[in-house]
Amino acid sequence: MKILVFGRGVIGSQYGWALENAGHTVDFYVRKEKRDIYAQGINAIIHDGRIREYRKFHWDINLIDEIKTEHDYDLIFLSINPEQVPAAIDYLAPRIGNATLLFFCNYGKDIYKAIGSIPANQVVFGFPGAGGGYEGNNLYGILMKSVEIGYTGMASTGREKEVIELFKSAGFKVSLQKNIYEWLFLHYIANAAMEGAAAEAGGFKEAISSSKALAHMVINIRKMSPYLKAKGVKKNGLITVMSIFPPKLMGAIMKNLVYKPGSPMHMAQSHNHFKPGYAVEEIKADAKELGIILDFNS
Repeated sequence: MKILVFGRGVIGSQYGWALENAGHTVDFYVRKEKRDIYAQGINAIIHDGRIREYRKFHWDINLIDEIKTEHDYDLIFLSINPEQVPAAIDYLAPRIGNATLLFFCNYGKDIYKAIGSIPANQVVFGFPGAGGGYEGNNLYGILMKSVEIGYTGMASTGREKEVIELFKSAGFKVSLQKNIYEWLFLHYIANAAMEGAAAEAGGFKEAISSSKALAHMVINIRKMSPYLKAKGVKKNGLITVMSIFPPKLMGAIMKNLVYKPGSPMHMAQSHNHFKPGYAVEEIKADAKELGIILDFNS
């Protein structure tokens, strides 16, 4: 399969590397002003969940700075920050051709409206199992064994089947989500809670190093219970657990187990330089329209 990764982000870089190693052709679309910098390649240290080991490598990626209206890409891989989605879709819509758009974004709004004029039958929705951050051209990441792919109907479409087989060809396990919109929304809720805690602590690295900050994340999730009820969305397992157990206990567990120094999750979040707050403000604004005031910080 011929694949175009939109941007040279952490998620796209790791999956691009894995898919190229599985025999697929992978290009990266980047802005012209970034091309010379990115042409130096990627120096990566990632924890590869498929083999449960760290990998260290240099990878010279193939770059383009323009997507022609007539191209032969089979798949366009889109995994970007939520605030970047509208501009990316505006750019891609007249250039989608016959390619499948893999919408792999952390997104809390209506995903079907998010794709704009791109035909819905050309879009596959899902979510990555990856994270991390860049320090210049040095990538510190975590690549989990499983990815989420959502069905848009009662049965999978041909394009969904192709994407599923694509990931399986690279050794990934595919978890199927029948209600991908709700799955993404609940993930966005948890993400907003973490962003609120990170904003208060001074960043993600600071948040995962503090059981107090992680306890605040749990409290933020609890504060969103009325919002979830108003939206008619049931809590998933993670949110249910955080709604039951004491925040201080959950904060200590996350700090000492999930984000234990030296662990893959700790490495990935320690290099996450995303400015927290966007998801918080989106959730607050949506809740306000429903008559609910959320008072956690951003």
